[in-house]
Amino acid sequence: MTFRLDDHWVWDFWTAVDGDRVHLFYLHAPRSLGDPDLRHRASRIGHAVSRDLESWTVLPLPLPDPPRDAFDGLAQWTGSVVARQGRWHLFYTGVRDAEEGLRQRIGVATSDDLVTWRRGSLVLEADPTWYETLPDAEHEEHWRDPWVFHDSDDGLHHMLVTARSRSGPSDGRGVIGHATSPDLERWTVEPPLTEPGEYRQMEVPQLVRMGGAYRLIFSAGAWDHSAARLARGVVAETGTHELLGPTPLGPFAP
Repeated sequence: MTFRLDDHWVWDFWTAVDGDRVHLFYLHAPRSLGDPDLRHRASRIGHAVSRDLESWTVLPLPLPDPPRDAFDGLAQWTGSVVARQGRWHLFYTGVRDAEEGLRQRIGVATSDDLVTWRRGSLVLEADPTWYETLPDAEHEEHWRDPWVFHDSDDGLHHMLVTARSRSGPSDGRGVIGHATSPDLERWTVEPPLTEPGEYRQMEVPQLVRMGGAYRLIFSAGAWDHSAARLARGVVAETGTHELLGPTPLGPFAP
């Protein structure tokens, strides 16, 4: 399976399945920028669909041309798509010019058919009670990569978020942020699901059940391992990492 755009860089992606159609959502930015490092401040969410995972049809952008003062006016970043009562919800990250792209927020769009999308009013922000926020953040405010799932045990929808704790050594404040909702519309920011100390950041989190345990998986670079972690002899590797827990909400441990 290969999906590519000749005139755009394509990276982070997520999917939604509707019948025999797989919808692919992805980040992209024009190659005309020249330097690929510039793509993060110019990215938009793209959309394609396939019935066989080999042949893809590119669809219109789900959220084209946001107002410059919108929370995603500068760029749109990674998210997830979930369904509830026949309606699809696209949760995603946005940054705007007003803070020079340094404050990350989470918004939502909804659709009845996965093709035509409507912007929602939700803009979920990090709560400084538990999370590092500007102006105290080391560089940028981490509150991105929302991944949403429903827990049948408590009846709530849970959102996992790339975030940073407000306490601890700067190189180890990365945590998995957490928010809950009864209906995908009203959200409450909760304490993080992990403890700080191990990573500078824990990106694009997801949860899977496998081997009798819940596995909280996330991405981290070799440069994201804290000094305390390295002092224990851990090899600083770039890739996908995991924590294990007995329930969807942990407690999680290496």
